[in-house]
Amino acid sequence: MSEILTSEAYLLKDQLIAWRRDFHRHPELGFQEFRTSGIVARHLSSLGLEVQTGVGKTGVVGLLEGARSGPVVMLRFDMDALPIQEASQTDYTSQTPGVMHACGHDAHTAIGLGIAQLLAKHRGEIAGAIKLVFQPGEEGCGGALAMIADGVLENPKPDVALGLHVWNDLPVSLVAAGNGGVMAAADLFTVKVQGRGGHGAQPQLCVDAVLIASQIVVALQSIVARNVNPRQTAVVTVGAIHAGMAFNVIADTAELTGTIRTFDAATREQIVRRMTGVVESTAFAFGGSATLEVKVISPATVNDERVAQLVRETASDVLGAERVTADQFTMTAEDMSEFLNRLPGCFFFIGSANAGEGRNAAHHNPRFDIDETVLPLGVAVLAEAALKWGKTTTE
Repeated sequence: MSEILTSEAYLLKDQLIAWRRDFHRHPELGFQEFRTSGIVARHLSSLGLEVQTGVGKTGVVGLLEGARSGPVVMLRFDMDALPIQEASQTDYTSQTPGVMHACGHDAHTAIGLGIAQLLAKHRGEIAGAIKLVFQPGEEGCGGALAMIADGVLENPKPDVALGLHVWNDLPVSLVAAGNGGVMAAADLFTVKVQGRGGHGAQPQLCVDAVLIASQIVVALQSIVARNVNPRQTAVVTVGAIHAGMAFNVIADTAELTGTIRTFDAATREQIVRRMTGVVESTAFAFGGSATLEVKVISPATVNDERVAQLVRETASDVLGAERVTADQFTMTAEDMSEFLNRLPGCFFFIGSANAGEGRNAAHHNPRFDIDETVLPLGVAVLAEAALKWGKTTTE
C-alpha cells in the first residue's frame, strides 16, 4: 500500500505547494486563523468529512469514517504564524506586515489537506476512523489545551495521536522519530525589578534597576552550570530586558523575560526554586527588590515507543531505511505534548532543509523557508502510518 500512497502523494505535489504558498502569503497569528481555518473547513467538507469549526476558538476537526470498525487515529496539524517581519523576497512572501510563517505551520496545514484528500480516496481501506485536527495557537498560545477544553478528544475519543514537524535542522527527506522524551517542557518566566530612579549623575541617591537586572542575568546562568545534575538536561535563557527611557536617567524599574526548558519535573522544580532565591537575594544585595513569575507553556513531548517504532517502519517503507533515525532530541517545545500526555502517540520530524538552495535558515528566523519536496513525503509517511496503525491493531 505504501507504494500506491507515495505515488499518489507525489501527484498532489503541485497542489500541496500551492496551498503552502497561499498560507505563507497570508499568515495569521494564534487564534486569528480565520482565513486559514475557513479554507481547511471548506476543503474537508468537499471531501465528505464530518467537519466541526470553532473548536478551541479557530480550530477545525474533520472526521473520516472508515469502511470497517477499528481504532480512531488522530492526526494533528498546527496553523498559526509568528510575529516576525519576513526578510526573504519570493513570490510567496508574507503580505501581512510583521507576521510570517517562520516555523513551517503553513507546510503542516498543506500536508493535512493533502492527507485528507488522499485518505478520503482510500476510505475503503481505513479500519476505524481518522480524526484530522487543525490546531490554532501552537506558538505559546495554548491552542492544544483550548481544543481539548472544547472536546476534541471526545466523540469519538482517539486511540492514538500522530503529528509531524518539518525540520530545518535536518536535510530534506530525513525522518527522525525518537522514543520517549523528544522535545522539552517550556516555561515562560518574568522578573520584575524595583529600584529607585534618579539623575544619572547622582547614582549615590539611587538604586539602579538596570544594574540589578544585569547582575540577575549573570547569576541565573550559574544555575544550570552549578545546581543541576549534569545527568539532567536543562536550559535557562533570558530573552529580553526592558528598562530605562533616557541616557541620563537611572531607571527605577526593569523587566526580564525568558524561558526554562527541562525534561524532568524534579529538575524544573529545582530550577524555579533556585531562580527565586537568586532573583530575590541579588536584588536585595543591591538595595532593591525583585519578583519572579513562572508560567507553564507546555510539558515535554514524549513519544510512545510502540507508535514511534511504527512510524520509523512506515518511513523506511516510503523513504528507505537509510533515511530514518530514532535520534530525535531538542530543547525546543511543542504543545503536541498536551495530546501525547493524554494519548499514546508519536510526534516526529521530517527534514526540510536544502542548503544548496539556501533553504536552511533556522526556525523562527525571518529568512526561514523550506524545500517543498518535503510536502508529498510528509503526506505519504503520515497517511501510511495512520492506515498501518488501524490495520496493526485490528488484525
